[in-house]
Amino acid sequence: MERPYRLVTRLDPPESASAAASPTTPYRRFVARSAEGDRTVLFSAPHPGADPDLFRAEAEAAQRVAAPWTLPVQAVGGADGAGGSWFTHPYSPALPLPVALAVHGGPLPEGTVRVIGAAIAEAIAALHAQGVTHAGVAPAAVLLTADGPRLTGFGTARATDRVDREAQAPEEAAAGAVPGTPGDVYGLGAVLAYAATGHTVPERSELPDSLRSVVSACLTRDPAQRPAAAALLTALAPPAPHGTVLGSAASLLTPGWLPARVVAALAHQSASLLAADLPATSGS
Repeated sequence: MERPYRLVTRLDPPESASAAASPTTPYRRFVARSAEGDRTVLFSAPHPGADPDLFRAEAEAAQRVAAPWTLPVQAVGGADGAGGSWFTHPYSPALPLPVALAVHGGPLPEGTVRVIGAAIAEAIAALHAQGVTHAGVAPAAVLLTADGPRLTGFGTARATDRVDREAQAPEEAAAGAVPGTPGDVYGLGAVLAYAATGHTVPERSELPDSLRSVVSACLTRDPAQRPAAAALLTALAPPAPHGTVLGSAASLLTPGWLPARVVAALAHQSASLLAADLPATSGS
């Protein structure tokens, strides 16, 4: 089987080290280099036992979707039924949200949480406007980069059974349930809660006062009572004072939005990648 990429390092910690404390990662993610050594990518592959054809089909569907604060699917590969399905995103130094909390030593500052929430709200609002459901919004689907958060994992609920149950809407937990836009909003609430407290379903009193009503609205059990993603964007990134410019997560990306330890970890990842000495391979 063709091996077009050489894995450099894991993006997520090994399951044995993270399963007890971190949210579920629906597939394996790595930093990888092309066989020729001239390109670096984020490389994703299904866990053993997953359906490789379904995984590839969802990756191909993701190639046709565009939204702000998401990473485009760059390439999809692997022969149907061969068990080698994979896809890639363009690479920039990135930390999964659970890793960022571990690096920071606990819940993130409220300003950082608000940026994350606004970016994910903006992303899923754009998807919903296209009639598309993300179906996998969860802490592990969020990557933090120096340029802002990025939402990944499009279609993971349809391609794998490794769903983060604590970030899954109650109405979607039943076998055969079809993911819908209210489920994406529930997942956003779980992301906000996790970033702010370290728990996807925290006690209400754990949440910062200014985020409590937003998170609680997202996590309500009745999907009809959850706000639309566009309304959440407005709540998290209010429009300009004159009211003619829509709110955007970009307006919150002020200097210092990321904690210093997270910035240092991103710099370390970049330096480690530059220092990695991997020979080119012809593939086999």
